[in-house]
Amino acid sequence: MSDTLPLSIVNNRRLEKWLRFEADRSLHLGVGKVEIGQGVLIALSQIAAEELDVDVSRVNILSGDTADAPDEGSTSSSQSIEVSGRSVRLVSAELRQRVLTRLAQRLNCSPSDITVEDGAFHLDDQPTGHDYWNFVGPADYEADITGAAQPKAPSSYRVVGQPVPRKDLIAKVSGAAFIHDMVRPDMLHARMLRQPGRGATLVGLDEAAIRRAAKGAFRVVRLGNFVAFVGADETVVQRAAVAAVTHAKWEGARVLTPEHGEAAWFVDQPADDRLVGDAPTTPTGEVVSAVYARPFVAHAAMAPSCGLAEFRDGHMEVWSHTQGVYPLRNSIADILGLPQDRVIVRHAHGAGCYGHNGADDAALDAAVIAQQLPGHCIRVQWRREEEFGYEPVSTAHRTRIAVELDAAGRPVDWTTEVWAGSHVQRPIYGGLFLAQEALPNPPPPAKPGDPPEANGGGGTRNGTPLYDFAAKRIVHHLALKTPVRTSSLRGLGALPNVFAMECFMDELAERAGKDPVAYRLAVLSDPRARYLVENVAARCDWSNRGPVGTGRGLGLAWARYKNKAAYACVAVELDVDEDIRLRRVWCCADAGLVINPDGAKNQLEGGIIHAASMTLKEQVMLDGDGITSLDWASYPIMTFSEVPEISTEIVHAPDLPTLGMGECTFGPTAAAIGNAVAHALGVRIREMPLTRERIAGVLARG
Repeated sequence: MSDTLPLSIVNNRRLEKWLRFEADRSLHLGVGKVEIGQGVLIALSQIAAEELDVDVSRVNILSGDTADAPDEGSTSSSQSIEVSGRSVRLVSAELRQRVLTRLAQRLNCSPSDITVEDGAFHLDDQPTGHDYWNFVGPADYEADITGAAQPKAPSSYRVVGQPVPRKDLIAKVSGAAFIHDMVRPDMLHARMLRQPGRGATLVGLDEAAIRRAAKGAFRVVRLGNFVAFVGADETVVQRAAVAAVTHAKWEGARVLTPEHGEAAWFVDQPADDRLVGDAPTTPTGEVVSAVYARPFVAHAAMAPSCGLAEFRDGHMEVWSHTQGVYPLRNSIADILGLPQDRVIVRHAHGAGCYGHNGADDAALDAAVIAQQLPGHCIRVQWRREEEFGYEPVSTAHRTRIAVELDAAGRPVDWTTEVWAGSHVQRPIYGGLFLAQEALPNPPPPAKPGDPPEANGGGGTRNGTPLYDFAAKRIVHHLALKTPVRTSSLRGLGALPNVFAMECFMDELAERAGKDPVAYRLAVLSDPRARYLVENVAARCDWSNRGPVGTGRGLGLAWARYKNKAAYACVAVELDVDEDIRLRRVWCCADAGLVINPDGAKNQLEGGIIHAASMTLKEQVMLDGDGITSLDWASYPIMTFSEVPEISTEIVHAPDLPTLGMGECTFGPTAAAIGNAVAHALGVRIREMPLTRERIAGVLARG
């Protein structure tokens, strides 16, 4: 049955890698997925506790550790519960079955006669004197995982489906749980001087001037264009790094203009072109089209990236808030010329990232320095300007929709045309680390790629509408070069594509003289999607929506993330005056079996706030030799006082498979805001962010 097993189990067939009963009567659960703000660890703990019938408080989870946790790749694409959760369920069920089968032979009964209460085994409601901790032995771990054990029926769940509190929040609220708080023996602090783009060469460094500015002792570690300032006093190395920017001379730096930051720049660039879906046809009816765009955007994590590494006795140990400890280990070993078994990467909690930010780069920075200064723990923390200026950003994205209409104004042929850079340039997909590019003899850049459609796509993600149209296709122009380094950010191409498609559906409804909700439902047969649209429309009082152009708008949009994960519908009420002010948001989501409703609600609402911030405010600015939006003033995000009231409902569907929901509200929120602004103003704004300046420009053009 290995062909039906989750990939996490296929790659990790030994039970002891996942589960162990410890002497202190706790349950050790090892997983490869990591906590990056989504609350996944308590949900995975609930699944193991449920299947093994132990109290969830006994579960001690180890996540993201190449020495003692399974390799589950990267924590991305809303797959933690879909893949890792399913794996934990199957593994736990199998261990329980093995143990109860062996115990039943000893007690001369059927395994079904044995019940388990918080890890203790009972027969005929009487204690047997056995429990997991005194009975489980080597025999239970001998065979590889088969996945053949039948997990519990959802109707019997007592822990799964309940809002169990997260264990990590108290330490995080008190400020002692993050990688930034770690202190190790023999620790030295480091700050970096960054190469202004691949190919730039450092031809001068006024070390004397830097030392005068730093006002303290530090070492300089230099390998080619890789430069670090290292010392015991963090303030001193911070001053050195700030001073170094003005006392370094580079040649061969790139030259950028603001136009490089706009999605329209991609249209005339060399690209890898491909067609996904139905073959093009010759239209026989009316064709209408519109273009939508989103600029480059940043992860904008509240804390800058940080990494720790120490090199002792030929072994490298690294701590990182990476999304993938095993891919990072493999890269570090390869770049530093070390055997993989001499590199350990352990996950440490960071400030959240929802994509490929600077975490892996900071870890490699620390490892390169540690190899040069063995016997010390090297702590690299990026500066805020460094985080904004050098993390991989999400590519600008241009989407053109062209639709052939029938006599009733409904689409019969739909084309989504996308121009964008790569949405995924993680090292495992050919992307390079900053340090790797700065070290001597850097490897050549790989040809940019995107995730295949089977994995949800990148620039094409959610580019195919799920409405009942006869013909649908995507024309994808993947740019072969981008002005700055790009990689994954929450949703990849889903947000700009859903923004385009769901805004265009409103435009088509207006063109046909139809109500936008009724227009959607007339071409939507999926019952799960229809329920969400009808639910949200009723809750936001859509039927009493006011007239167009009053300054108050109500907009609605829906999508199924990756066209195969969780469904979400979002409605937004807002006011437009000098700025856009969100008043209320309604959301309904369907993710099948939900493990922790409180965590799921937090994910949905966090996605709404994140998407709203991106839609209304966020844009990476380019000029000179790189990114110029280097602080919170030049890269504003939504503030607490701007967060609207959010009303969220989750469909109760425990008998349906769990669907990844961490990114499902992202696209619908952006599109709902776009539709609400159009309703409020009477004119359509098709480019994000929907700033005051952009609104004024559209209104001025009439």
